[in-house]
Amino acid sequence: MQGQFILPLILGLPLLGAILVMCTPRAEASLHKGMGLGVTIITFLVSLLVLRYFNPREAGMQLVFDVEWIPGLGAHFKTGIDGISIFLVLLTTLIVPLTLLGTQKSIEKHSREFIAAILVLETGMLGAFVALDVFLFYVCWEVMLIPMYLLIGIWGGQRRLYASIKFVIYTMVGSLLMLVAIFYLYVQAGNVTGVYTTELDKLSQVALPQSAQFWCFAAFALAFAIKVPLFPLHTWLPDAHVEAPTAGSVILASVLLKFGIYGFLRFAMPLFPHGAAIWAPVIAILAVVGIIYGAFVAFAQDDVKKLVAYSSVSHMGFCALGIFALTAYGISGSIYAMLSHGLTTGGLFLGIGFLYERRHTRRLAEYGGIWKQMPIFAGLYLIIVMGSAGLPALSGFVGEFLTIMGTFNAGDTFPANFPNYLPYPRLLGALAATGVIFGAIYLLYMFQKVFFGKLDKSRNGHLKDLSGRELAVFIPLCLGIFLLGVFPRPFLRVMEPSVQKFMSDYRIRVQEPDGPAHKYGAMTPVEPMNPGAADAAPAAPTGGAQ
Repeated sequence: MQGQFILPLILGLPLLGAILVMCTPRAEASLHKGMGLGVTIITFLVSLLVLRYFNPREAGMQLVFDVEWIPGLGAHFKTGIDGISIFLVLLTTLIVPLTLLGTQKSIEKHSREFIAAILVLETGMLGAFVALDVFLFYVCWEVMLIPMYLLIGIWGGQRRLYASIKFVIYTMVGSLLMLVAIFYLYVQAGNVTGVYTTELDKLSQVALPQSAQFWCFAAFALAFAIKVPLFPLHTWLPDAHVEAPTAGSVILASVLLKFGIYGFLRFAMPLFPHGAAIWAPVIAILAVVGIIYGAFVAFAQDDVKKLVAYSSVSHMGFCALGIFALTAYGISGSIYAMLSHGLTTGGLFLGIGFLYERRHTRRLAEYGGIWKQMPIFAGLYLIIVMGSAGLPALSGFVGEFLTIMGTFNAGDTFPANFPNYLPYPRLLGALAATGVIFGAIYLLYMFQKVFFGKLDKSRNGHLKDLSGRELAVFIPLCLGIFLLGVFPRPFLRVMEPSVQKFMSDYRIRVQEPDGPAHKYGAMTPVEPMNPGAADAAPAAPTGGAQ
């Protein structure tokens, strides 16, 4: 199959780069940074080959690479992508080189180890996005934890040890419970089929009792909800963001938070559909609470980095709400919102890092009137702020619009007494919509405090505008925000076949014996995203910005 070696190559390049960097002399900081940037740029360019071989009309996994990994365990090194994961892979390979380019000056000590940690982290993130084996996914999930712990604990702020240990404890608790559920599923699959395996497609065909699915889904959901982070499991995030170096904050916000939502879609819901049906209303309600709570707490912050950290709690709530609405609009909107959040929030943190390098403070009260000194920076940062606030024609609008629409329509294709039917979906959608308004308020408040008003702080009068290196970071992000906002159809068209397949497979699974459908009645067919065009070529949902 053409292109089957692209994904292993994408995974191997950063890991090979980390090994080569560690073989260089410790004192050669410029060499370390140059090698790290070069490796990540090459990885990004290679990842673009995925678009060359990917068929947007095909719903199943593509570019699949499968070799036996651990025969005694039945584990395979199996990778692949579909319309759900392809843009998340490209987002990862784009964000990492931009992060290294934007933080060249901020890392002075242990630069060799810092670059190596970033490269290993990239390997873990990409591996988790393309893994089609549960054991491989778990290994990559844990690989991501170690470099991020080091980034916070070694290169972080004054309270870095507290923040890094809190991050590890939260993540490990969820991970260990997920491992227990994986082991239970592995044993049950072996008992039923006689073949012990950890391949996702084979495990998803094992019909567990409804009670077992309830608890196994809860174990997976805890790990993924912590990573989102879903209210009230979010308290590790502000500390991690505030204490992490700029590079750590950018990667954490742009990529790592996405694994919670992705984990639900790729693993928890396909493996335990009955459990997902029961837990869906709880998660949806917590997502709406997080949207509103995160917005209000963000508005109360004086530390601009903590403000953006709480904005992630609010924005990721939209993503969680969208997937558990279980509509084509909701799931596609959730994926789209993740892409937008990766660009906008990554840009917000990079901008904060640029200011911190110049002023060494993050307090809003220390700024004011910056536009006069840094007009180019202010103009580009305004684009990123408006994209995060959901201004039409920018990336944030499309994802939030589709997510809210999908929530309003939640349950229309389910019987009213089916467990997946969200309680008062239109009320939940309306409450979520208020998060868009609140988001605009705290983001514009932050922008006004930093860039407008009097230039009455003497140190602000000597700030220099963006350098060429910093422009090279901001321009791709701004172009991406415009591209996602003005031309959403090509992206949504690629997602749609996989989203439709996910929904169809899920609804078939919940009608199996011992499932809710036998108790609550049959369900209506999956609705196409473009009503009346089920037999036509895949088309993106209408209603968003075109």
